[in-house]
Amino acid sequence: MAEKQIMVKIDHVSKEYRLGAIGGTTLREDLERFHAKIRKKEDPTLKIGQKTPEYGKRFMALKDISFEVEKGEAVGIIGHNGAGKSTLLKLLSRVTAPTKGSIGMNGRVASMLEVGTGFHPELTGRENIYMNGAILGMSRAEIGEKLDQIIAFSECGEFIDTPVKRYSSGMYVKLAFSVAAHLDSEIMIMDEVLAVGDMKFQQKCLRRMGKAANSEEKTILYVSHNMNTIRQLCNRCLVLDHGGLIFDGGVERAIDLYMDTAVKNGSVDIDLKNKRMAHLPPVIKAKMTHVHLVDKQVPVYEFEEKLKFDLSVEAKTNISNLSVRAEIRSADGGSVAAGILQEFTSFFAGRSKILEMELLLRGLVPGKYFVLLVIYNVNEMGTYDDLDAVFPAFTFEIQDSKHALKINWNVNAWGKIRLDDLKCVGERDDS
Repeated sequence: MAEKQIMVKIDHVSKEYRLGAIGGTTLREDLERFHAKIRKKEDPTLKIGQKTPEYGKRFMALKDISFEVEKGEAVGIIGHNGAGKSTLLKLLSRVTAPTKGSIGMNGRVASMLEVGTGFHPELTGRENIYMNGAILGMSRAEIGEKLDQIIAFSECGEFIDTPVKRYSSGMYVKLAFSVAAHLDSEIMIMDEVLAVGDMKFQQKCLRRMGKAANSEEKTILYVSHNMNTIRQLCNRCLVLDHGGLIFDGGVERAIDLYMDTAVKNGSVDIDLKNKRMAHLPPVIKAKMTHVHLVDKQVPVYEFEEKLKFDLSVEAKTNISNLSVRAEIRSADGGSVAAGILQEFTSFFAGRSKILEMELLLRGLVPGKYFVLLVIYNVNEMGTYDDLDAVFPAFTFEIQDSKHALKINWNVNAWGKIRLDDLKCVGERDDS
């Protein structure tokens, strides 16, 4: 029997952050704050109306985490927002160091944590491929052997000699994933990399990561809120909750625990700051800061009840045609339905508003649901640009106690939408 080869070892790791200090938010925000500090400019991450950062306050992002990952394993990491997933990946990618404990990585690491990290915006796509390979210790000749594969997989060939600062977020993610997947690394670390792109490309990425784990024996650590991709890719799953590791084992049991924990931790007042999805452009024009579920003590709704919520939005620039999309997803991460704000609203730079939203939950069958909130700007050509997106922004549960079904709904076979009752409007003899 072959001896197990440990590629990742996390030994009693904890990470403490001091709010307002470098390292307390995302990597992008850390760099923005540091750049502003050396230029003696205002902290760009401050909330509107806030004069100084909240120095001194501390919180434990990770608490005494221990686990090992063997060669060829594809390990999913799931948990609610703020559970510690991104902090763990930062530690594994050596973006930041643990406060306590030790981390051992047995091999070269290719990580993809946020759009905007790992690439130089002024360099072309081709030049960034060579730069990333050099960081991994590859020679120019070795990178050249992989170049055609990387460009073909990314579907960015037409723009490969264009500076990546001109890429859309979707193109950026496609090229970044292709680089991470094809260059010579033993360990791949991915954080919500499939949030952008069409379904065809997402499936291509999953097949590529599956091949990397099975045929090439690469080790994969993958964070996602999409349980379908966790099922498709991973053979093991970790569940984080409030900085602690509460489960390490089979994928289905992990997903069940995650769903129960998400609803149990469900709140009617949710802070959305620092929860911006990784696929969005680095320049922040507007962001959602808070959501409040109106007239609720717990996030439980009756069948056909209205979902009412107040959404707080801050604008960094003037925005003329802002709209909102609320996408409802099922427990496995699949999209069920969406509500779109048809009337546009406008913002002046430096102003904030509370948008009073309503969405009729007609047709959703009893169960647990997650909400993806997106604010976007519609331009004169009729196309749109996502300004901010948070998933899950909040969770809720549907119950049907007012008119209980005579037949229990078979969620697996009948779907998530309950149409109006089927009616027999007449009978006649067939003769």
